[in-house]
Amino acid sequence: MDNGDVSLPERIKGTEKNTSAQSDTKKTKSAKEPKAPKASKASKESKPLPTKERAPNTPAIPLDPNAIFKEGFLKSVFNEKPVKKVVTRFPPEPNGFLHIGHSKAIAINFGFARFHGGVCYLRFDDTNPEAEKDLYFTAIEDIVRWLGFKPVKVTYSSDNFDKLYELAEELIQRDGAYVCHCTDTEIKLQKGGEKGSAGPRYACSHRGRPPGESLEEFRAMKAGKYKPREAFLRMKQDITDGNPQMWDLAAYRILEKPHHRTGDKWRIYPTYDFTHCLCDSFEDISHSLCTTEFQLSRVSYEWLCDAVRVYKPMQREYGRLNITGTVLSKRKILKLVEDGIVHGWDDPRLYTLIALRRRGVPPGAILSFVNELGVSTALTNIQIVRFEQSVRRYLEQTVPRLMLVLDPVPIIIDNLPDDFTEDIELPFSPKDPSFGSHIVPFSKTVYIDRSDFREVDSKDFFRLAPGKSVGLLKVPFPIKATSFDKDESTGLVTVVHATYEKPEEGTAFKKPKTYIQWVGSSLKHNSPIRAEVRIFNPLFKSENPDAAGGGFLKDIKPNSEEIFPNSMIETGLEEVRKGAPWPAEEGEKDVGNQTKGWETVRFQALRVGYFCMDVDSEKGAVVLNRIVSLKEDSGKGV
Repeated sequence: MDNGDVSLPERIKGTEKNTSAQSDTKKTKSAKEPKAPKASKASKESKPLPTKERAPNTPAIPLDPNAIFKEGFLKSVFNEKPVKKVVTRFPPEPNGFLHIGHSKAIAINFGFARFHGGVCYLRFDDTNPEAEKDLYFTAIEDIVRWLGFKPVKVTYSSDNFDKLYELAEELIQRDGAYVCHCTDTEIKLQKGGEKGSAGPRYACSHRGRPPGESLEEFRAMKAGKYKPREAFLRMKQDITDGNPQMWDLAAYRILEKPHHRTGDKWRIYPTYDFTHCLCDSFEDISHSLCTTEFQLSRVSYEWLCDAVRVYKPMQREYGRLNITGTVLSKRKILKLVEDGIVHGWDDPRLYTLIALRRRGVPPGAILSFVNELGVSTALTNIQIVRFEQSVRRYLEQTVPRLMLVLDPVPIIIDNLPDDFTEDIELPFSPKDPSFGSHIVPFSKTVYIDRSDFREVDSKDFFRLAPGKSVGLLKVPFPIKATSFDKDESTGLVTVVHATYEKPEEGTAFKKPKTYIQWVGSSLKHNSPIRAEVRIFNPLFKSENPDAAGGGFLKDIKPNSEEIFPNSMIETGLEEVRKGAPWPAEEGEKDVGNQTKGWETVRFQALRVGYFCMDVDSEKGAVVLNRIVSLKEDSGKGV
């Protein structure tokens, strides 16, 4: 991506023409048909903008990014164990792409350590070689850094395989574990039967084995004597305890699959329940923070640390984040990909973090969203609309504004000369001069959106129609539609003819009720820039796709992706590209010119929505993704 290295400057907008004063001036002459404007003089070149440093942009509603650590649940967690050196970890399984729910876990674990002056590990829980792939390791670390966090070290559970095995043997010798040969059905019966049944619980017949026999069998498992599911190492906990996490959980199982880091060295692999707490111990984790689905696991976590006599971290649980109106399950997303319903795991209609990134959602907006919600032990179910509201607030004052026409219709202004152009200065932000401004050409032919013209006027329509005037944003005077041409085969308007309503000197003009966005046609200015625009709508019809009749695949919403292949955008896009990332926050703030992604080129398209460039733009043509729409009243005239 060739983006240049020029940032949008801080530039105080020059004095604009005082058109409002003209509109208030009383007419001094009777109205006459205005003369056609003369051919313009050679239009002034756009002067290079000053290279002053752009002022940093902040979200529309600034929030204390540390609020969740200063009060509430996370404050009480620290107060419970107020150590000088805080050490946390984010321990994902590298068996899929992270989704929006994981952003909360990342923000909490890394943010908690950072707030208290500590460190956080990124530890890959790579104990299941059957499900792990190299691309997941890379994608997960990339997302963590994109969100603005730097692990003190990237570690792997597999780093500790030798040490874990030694502790497993030690646990057996202390009569704290045994090798079991029961089937899955037998193990379920020992735990009281299928879920929901209330059968009696009882001990496995192998539980009474002498430690020496279990140790011999465990070594036989390692040596290859047994096939998968023929033998397990189980922890000897308390089958009478009311907590299912104490019902002799598996500690090791056989998997005949080479490991991505250890190759063929191991045929047995430790389970999550055996690995997690011990790796926390090895890394001196002070606060092991996880979601409430692991609340019952806290007992077994502490039991195992005590059983093998190692340091015992403090585990505490917070409520996980869930977005309604979509699916987050890896299995279900894979089905959507395999069935061609979405284009891939990064399809912007999904809520994987790589999809949200491609869609253009800034990392700072995601962290701001998590911060807004706060942290407690309650499950947080949030509607998509609330997430989008939060993103919209964040973008509102952190990205520049441009004019984009989705479905262009040419307007030929018949009373302007063929070679007419006028430089129009547009601010990148109407409220913040530090964003600077840029020049766009106003010419005899301009393009407006098809939705801004009607063949037949009506009282409730305030845009362009035959005999009606409308303003073009920042153009000094309005235009009036006089006629139009249609393609009879399609019924679509192909061109609209209009006049430029520049009054004679000394006379006033009637200010139009509405101003619309437009893009001028000028070869000299390389205007317009043509683009394919992708509008993303919710993928599912309901708030709970899983509850839909026939399952989530029956809840797919038609037209969740709309393509506008012939859209046009003004030339300010080039300066916005050079000034990216927008905004320069979190993991995007330090990216070099050659490493910043296309999605960092973000802007508000006036009256249309918030957009970013898509990675498909690297093929040559400009491709834009809508990040979020504008506010609910966005359809009204500006």
